[in-house]
Amino acid sequence: MKKVIFLLIIAFFLAGCTAEWYKHDTVYKTNDHMTFSWWGYNNPTDEDLAKSQSEGWWGEEIPYIPAE
Repeated sequence: MKKVIFLLIIAFFLAGCTAEWYKHDTVYKTNDHMTFSWWGYNNPTDEDLAKSQSEGWWGEEIPYIPAE
């Protein structure tokens, strides 16, 4: 029974994660983004900041609109 519950939890988790993931051809915006995410995140530099802004690593900004 524990295995069934565990598998159901994993299935729900994967279903939620893949709802949007399959629409994209890659997880990373560029090779520089992948390199930074794998190795450079511990020691970011000003060059990394400039690359992330110019290449749009973090997607589109969605403004916060408080509820009325």
